[in-house]
Amino acid sequence: MSTDVQGPPPEASESGDIASEVALSSPDVIADSLGEYAKIWLSRVRNGDSGALPVIAGLVVIVIYFQARSSLFLSAGNLVNLIGQAAWIVMLGMAEVFVLLLGEIDLSIGYTAPLGATFTCWLLLPPHPAPWPLAVLVGLAVPAVFSGLQGLIVTRLRLPSFVVTLAGQLLALGLLLEVMNSAAPSGGGTIRLYNSVLVDIYFGSLSPVAGWIVMAAAVALAGALFLVRDSRRRASNLTAPPLSVTVLKIAAMAVAGVVVVLVGNTNRGAGLAVVRGVPWVVLVVVVVLVAWSVLLGRTRFGRYVYAIGGNAEAARRAGISLSRIRVLAFTLCGLTAGIMGILYTSYLGSVSTGVQGGQLVLLAVAAAVIGGTSLFGGRGKMVGAVLGGLIVAVIYNGLELLGLGAAPQYMWTAVVLLAAVTVDTLARRRSTTA
Repeated sequence: MSTDVQGPPPEASESGDIASEVALSSPDVIADSLGEYAKIWLSRVRNGDSGALPVIAGLVVIVIYFQARSSLFLSAGNLVNLIGQAAWIVMLGMAEVFVLLLGEIDLSIGYTAPLGATFTCWLLLPPHPAPWPLAVLVGLAVPAVFSGLQGLIVTRLRLPSFVVTLAGQLLALGLLLEVMNSAAPSGGGTIRLYNSVLVDIYFGSLSPVAGWIVMAAAVALAGALFLVRDSRRRASNLTAPPLSVTVLKIAAMAVAGVVVVLVGNTNRGAGLAVVRGVPWVVLVVVVVLVAWSVLLGRTRFGRYVYAIGGNAEAARRAGISLSRIRVLAFTLCGLTAGIMGILYTSYLGSVSTGVQGGQLVLLAVAAAVIGGTSLFGGRGKMVGAVLGGLIVAVIYNGLELLGLGAAPQYMWTAVVLLAAVTVDTLARRRSTTA
């Protein structure tokens, strides 16, 4: 008697394969309408690829909690202050994204960032300060070269980046102490920032009218680029997202821009003082976010980074130079950390050897991971680091408003970070078994 076990009909097998393919495909690639886009997106969420949804949901819940506890939380003055607190965390988080996407890490940027800023402040000391653009370039070059050399050591000697950058952290701290002693021998380990242009990055702002003009121009430019890109893809018989989806994305950007400008243009001065306008630091963060997002999402370098992080051996067999991409990623990590050093110095008005570099880099990793960047490499976006940095800053800001100290701030951040890593791990397991 035959005991052959028959499999599913070809139609059922084929439909299952198609469903699996749809679940794993990008909605932008195969959707023909807004409704179909939503269905595919929900299918991806059910299969473990939830994207930024958990981060956004968590941010909304935390904001609602703090607003319920303190009515001052969503006031214009506190929101602008929150932006200032978040900017340097976001920037350092974006720096870590470059190396985390490769499955690496850079523990040194918590000290190389202030090291570069120390050179900037040194060059700007009176009575004969250097031109501020030159001082900024030096402040950016120092951490970029430092991290690039670490990347070279990691690739050439095949050493773990954790060990190499841990040694780099200690070296950077030592260099910071030496340079500070040379730059300001009687400063007590602190050197002031004497340039008004750099100080105004945090404490200056656009005029209310300029804020609206910049926002409108940015949204119009981004919208035009989206529409032109999609039309060119359709003309070349390539896949492109539905027009309704593109319009929805442009509308979302416009709404976000309007909210930021409205908050920034609200008078947040005390007494008779009038303080209005979007802080310059917002513009700096947005420019860096757009530049790095385009670099990772629209260039060959970005595709190589994701390929190496996803499967380094397959990328090597495909002809990708692993060493070159890794060194460049470490260099960009250091460059972005240098930008953070300038922002942090503008925020404090000085650089000090007492900077908590170890804590800074841990907050940077927390921002990137909370934002959805995988510690295993191959998955993550720059905008995720922005959302993760906002969550960290919201926790710190909200607990300060409630009069709580450092202990609950660390504990809350730890819980959120652990939850983010758990979600990432479970999502990977679910997508693997799907």
